[in-house]
Amino acid sequence: MRLTPGTLVRDHTVYSCVMGSRAFGLATEASDTDRRGVFLAPTPLFWGFGKPPTHVEGPADEQFSWELERFCELALAANPNILECLHSPIVEHIDATGRELLSLRDAFLSRAVHRTFSRYALSQRAKLAADVRQHGAPRWKHAMHLLRLMAACRDLLRTGELVIDVGDARERLLAVRRGELTWQESERWMSRLAEEAEEAAARTPLPSEPDRARVEDFLFRVRRESALRPGPYDEVMER
Repeated sequence: MRLTPGTLVRDHTVYSCVMGSRAFGLATEASDTDRRGVFLAPTPLFWGFGKPPTHVEGPADEQFSWELERFCELALAANPNILECLHSPIVEHIDATGRELLSLRDAFLSRAVHRTFSRYALSQRAKLAADVRQHGAPRWKHAMHLLRLMAACRDLLRTGELVIDVGDARERLLAVRRGELTWQESERWMSRLAEEAEEAAARTPLPSEPDRARVEDFLFRVRRESALRPGPYDEVMER
C-alpha cells in the first residue's frame, strides 16, 4: 500500500478542528476557514528508510496537519499555535485517540507559556512597529490577533486554563481590525496586557514543567496499538 501525505491526512487523522478567526469568535463574512489537524502515521511506516512526514500542508486549502509525535513535541514546548489548536471550540473530527489527546490538554501546560507566548508577541509587535515606520500604519488584522493572543496568555497565566474565544472583547478587537483605534492606543493596550501577564506569571497556578511522562506514555501506547493493528504496509510511503 502506498500512503501519500494526502492519504495520511484523509485516512489517519485522529483530530481536526477549525482555527483562526472562526475559532476566536472574530469571524466576519470575509473570513477564511483555517483547518488544523493531527494524524497518526501507522507505526510500520517508521520501520523503513523513508519515514512519514512530520506535517502535511493540504490537501484542502487553508489546511495543515501534524503527525501526532511532532504535535506532542511542539505542545510540550508550549508552542502557542499548537496549544491553541488543542482548545479550539470547533472540532470537525475526533476519534478515540483524538479524545485521549484532548484529555491531556492540561499535561502540556506549564509556566513556559509565559516565555513562548511573550516571545512570539514581541516578534509580532516589532513587525507591526516596522509597518508603522514604513507605511504609516500597521496591518490592523495582525494587530487585532496579537492583542487577542496577549489577552489569552494573560488569562491562561491567571487561571491555568486556555480559552481562545475572545468573548466580550470581540467588538473592541474588531474595532482594531477596522483601524478605529490609533496605533498609539493599540500599543498602550499591548503594553498593559504584557504588564498584566508579567504580574500573573508571578502567581500562576500552572506547574513549572509539563507532564512529559504522561504524554510519552500516551504516545507509546498508541504507537504500540498501531503496530499490532493488521494492515497492508508492503510498500513504502510515496514521497
